[in-house]
Amino acid sequence: MRNRNICAEILKNKHSKQADLSGNPHKKKKFSAALMALVISLVLSSCSSGGVKNDDGKITVYTSFFVMYDFASKIGGEKVNVINMVPSGMEPHDWEPSPKDIAGLAEADLFIYSGAGMEGWVEKVLDAVSNKNLIAVETSKGIALQESAHSHGHGEEETEDGHPEDGYDPHVWLNPMNAKIQMKAIKDALVLADAENSDYYEKNYNYYAEKLDELDRKFKEAAKGFSRKEIVVSHAAYGYLCNAYGLEQFALENVTGNSEPTAAKMKEIIDFIRAHNIKVIFYDSLSSSKVVDAVARETGIRTAVLSAIEGLTEEDLKAGKDYFSIMEENLKALSEALR
Repeated sequence: MRNRNICAEILKNKHSKQADLSGNPHKKKKFSAALMALVISLVLSSCSSGGVKNDDGKITVYTSFFVMYDFASKIGGEKVNVINMVPSGMEPHDWEPSPKDIAGLAEADLFIYSGAGMEGWVEKVLDAVSNKNLIAVETSKGIALQESAHSHGHGEEETEDGHPEDGYDPHVWLNPMNAKIQMKAIKDALVLADAENSDYYEKNYNYYAEKLDELDRKFKEAAKGFSRKEIVVSHAAYGYLCNAYGLEQFALENVTGNSEPTAAKMKEIIDFIRAHNIKVIFYDSLSSSKVVDAVARETGIRTAVLSAIEGLTEEDLKAGKDYFSIMEENLKALSEALR
């Protein structure tokens, strides 16, 4: 409807301009040619693309990685077709879209991503997409971002040119209250794209918002019984989780987990584990556990998974795991390690 109104407005303006130019045939001819080119361009890029439901009555939603896919699927339910861009088992930090992915995104009604540096390719891809009606939503807007740190007390790692390797920690969803903000952003975008089903999206959001409140209460209650507050992790992805529940992370690698720890960092972590009687070292399910296994062998402690929920394996997806079940697994892992 919006596109038809835009087209109608342009055609209306065309007639008024033609009236103004009626006394100058040369200017009138020049203007008409330019206007026709503009109308054709608008029809191709705006009036016939985006905002149109599929034959099944659903809108098409593209998401950048698993958490966004899971949230959009929960809020959108049966009213949407959700397509996740990052394949199962793939590390989102290392992934970039193919021309096929970009072409598919150009046909979508809605694109949902987290932001805060999680998807470094988004800006470039959105500039390349010709669908002017595509609604793109950065769900981390409105969340107080935390600066990333390689390890507690060490600030940011620097590259050879002296600039910080990492900016903000993008893993905002590991605090359920941040996840609630992200779900609301998704709900609002769905209402904007598909107003006739707004009550449906509101109802779904309210249901999951209550579940997030309950999850937050479970973490807070469990944290009261933790006998220690320090966790040793493979990479510094758990800042929002730690801040929410009074924990401190000590990490082997940076926030993206794409760097090998130095010998000095390995020694520092090993010394810390021994000095503080740490019993468990955590690693993310999508990351290699090679370095973590080496530290565990050296110190005699055990390893355990603490998922950053960046993505799921095919087996996890088939088992029906989602954000809530994985956060429950994280809570159990933390409780076993810290009580």
